Amino acid sequence: MASAVLSEADRFAFDLNGFLVVRSVFSPEEVATANAGIDAHTAELQARVGDALRNANEGTPLSAKGPRLDLGGMLFWDQPHCDLFRNVLAHPKLVPYLNAFCGEGYRMDHQPIVIAQDRDSEGFMLHGGPISGDDGVPSGRFNPELQYRCEGGHIWTTLLAVAVQLVDHNLGDGGFCVLRGSHKLNLPVPLDVVNGVSEVFREHIHQPVTKAGDVVIWSEATVHGATPWRGEQQRRIALYRFAPANMGYGRGYLEIPTEKLAQLTPLQRAVLEAPYATRLERPLVTHEVAASGAAPHLKQRSEAKKDLDRKLFGTAYF
Repeated sequence: MASAVLSEADRFAFDLNGFLVVRSVFSPEEVATANAGIDAHTAELQARVGDALRNANEGTPLSAKGPRLDLGGMLFWDQPHCDLFRNVLAHPKLVPYLNAFCGEGYRMDHQPIVIAQDRDSEGFMLHGGPISGDDGVPSGRFNPELQYRCEGGHIWTTLLAVAVQLVDHNLGDGGFCVLRGSHKLNLPVPLDVVNGVSEVFREHIHQPVTKAGDVVIWSEATVHGATPWRGEQQRRIALYRFAPANMGYGRGYLEIPTEKLAQLTPLQRAVLEAPYATRLERPLVTHEVAASGAAPHLKQRSEAKKDLDRKLFGTAYF
């Protein structure tokens, strides 16, 4: 059974490097069912073609002949194809990491996406980091949307990426890469490093070797990207981003129809709540309720305060 508390080794490694690999979160059977779901929806894969959608500059080491393929909507596929994708939201093995790095009341920020890559498809130039401009471009300004802190032993990041590995990523295959420790940068990443041209890229970049069912977790304050895919099989990952309770980067949550949310369990719906503070009766997904399947915990707000808000604003919350 997964522990409710992260080990000191995991906390230290995340603070040191800005990412972690959590091994064997999902079983081979769960991964196979998720891949069967992708197979059933291959006609919906969207190729990132054209200058506006490509992720690497042509002629750089991160570019390649083929495009990346993207797929969405997995949370609302028919069962059992949706199961793994929904289970990420409140999985007992992942909840301790989500609470440790985003705080109680963590929420899904971006809508999840499956990334697929055939052999010889392009990677992704380095992006993210605390010193970056719009859309991750290394402009040299403080970026409040992508920050990491560890104060008094408490880790906090404004945006956390969680990537379920749906195939093995072997040494030399390519895929996700990370500039370890870059979540604490004070200077922008030089463009020749961003594009994978510099020797600095080759010296300092790291690519974790993973198995299907593993989960890679990183702060979006950690500079990361992808090298071209060279593996024999199609690369597949399911990528999520989570945020603290009262923070929002994406806006897709505003457009998810109520009837679709009704398909989720109470715990899963809690993770799709809009951003607001935990003290305003936000449903909280703890390790205990995730492990037991119980209803999410609420921090109760006094009826007197809610009654006052109704008199002042016509709503139960200010």
